[in-house]
Amino acid sequence: MDFAEIVKTRRAANFFDPNKPVPKKTIRELVEMAAQSPSSYNLQPWSLMILEDPDDKARLRKLAFDQPKITDAPVVFMVLGDRNAWKEGDKSFEMNFAEMVKSGMPEANKTGLAKTMVSLYGASQDHMQAFAVKNAGFFGMSLMYAAKSLGLESHPMDGFDHNGVKKEFNIPDNYWIPLIMSIGYFDESKEYPAPKWRKSFEDIVVSF
Repeated sequence: MDFAEIVKTRRAANFFDPNKPVPKKTIRELVEMAAQSPSSYNLQPWSLMILEDPDDKARLRKLAFDQPKITDAPVVFMVLGDRNAWKEGDKSFEMNFAEMVKSGMPEANKTGLAKTMVSLYGASQDHMQAFAVKNAGFFGMSLMYAAKSLGLESHPMDGFDHNGVKKEFNIPDNYWIPLIMSIGYFDESKEYPAPKWRKSFEDIVVSF
């Protein structure tokens, strides 16, 4: 399946086969493919909680408008955007800077880089939120395309009690949850979703 086919055939699937598990190696392959996503200064401010236990999925379903696809799907991803990954001392910042040094950046540039991060991503709460959400969004979309390329279906959701989910799953305050996502094989006894309308080129391109 080439990329054009993946883009054109991906759907937000509502029906998953609960009796067809996703192999662990496939989950790993899918996540590692999505990890190639671009990110601000390559900080990769995303993390992923993977729910496979039926009890965990049931807990999540109660906080997500009782959507059946959460418990029917063999796997549910919770995509987390880290609002602190730009900060000097944070694991993401330090790992990224270490790689920059390996590539030839002088150690002395660290202070300047840290100041740049503050001005770009730490200037306000809105800046921090945008940093986390936009980058986690890149990762989330890549997860969906990677899933399709591996013969899986997905359904991204933002219909859930954000604060309730954070509390229920002990998610630290530095994380925002832009979306949760059901992953699995389509229930072949159901009808595959038809394509929905999309904006045209003329609708998308604007000038002011």
